[in-house]
Amino acid sequence: MTRPKRIPSPKSRIPTRLTPRERRLIARLRTPTDVQRYLNALPYNEEPGGRATLRSFRGVVEHGCAHCLEAALFAATVLERHGYPPLVLSFESIDELDHVIFVYRERGRWGSVARSRDPGLHGRKPAFATTRALALSYFDAYIDFTGRLTGYVVVNLAELMGKYDWRLSDRNVWKVERSLLDYPHRSIASSDRRVDRLRAKYQAFRAKFPDRKPIFYRGRERWMELPPEFR
Repeated sequence: MTRPKRIPSPKSRIPTRLTPRERRLIARLRTPTDVQRYLNALPYNEEPGGRATLRSFRGVVEHGCAHCLEAALFAATVLERHGYPPLVLSFESIDELDHVIFVYRERGRWGSVARSRDPGLHGRKPAFATTRALALSYFDAYIDFTGRLTGYVVVNLAELMGKYDWRLSDRNVWKVERSLLDYPHRSIASSDRRVDRLRAKYQAFRAKFPDRKPIFYRGRERWMELPPEFR
């Protein structure tokens, strides 16, 4: 896979019909760390009442909450304005509970911005030599009662979605999800012994602390700051 460089997207492909509120917010959130902290402060979108959503940047600003893919779209829209390509990394899992994060590169190292119900699936500092190394940093934390990573892929949303309005649409942007699900992922191999050990550890922790999620994983020094509920 060719590694995308950090270059500003063509002006013609970045929307200009921002509201004054949106412009002020984008101007304030200049770095991945700024965006991660903003998303950390938002409630996770639990999609109450069973009404599934897939909101754009504009929808996140309007509703004040975000789930993982909404957070990735928010980060991509904001940071595109500051010279970061709108790259997302999509994970596949055996339980079909996939995860999507925004990824970026600084000084030749990869990091991410993300939101999740689980502390270990949030952002990473730019500390990884390749996108595969970044993806693998999520493997242990993905193991819960049912999850296990099987694949990942990095895509540029501007290239993947063309003229589709994933940034500022007032409607749900389901085409983004469908496009990511259909995109060929690179496989992640893992041993059953490792997975069984991690799952047993997770299950034991949740049995002892049913109202908490574990943060005992290796490599925590490379994690971005966590939302308040996980600290």
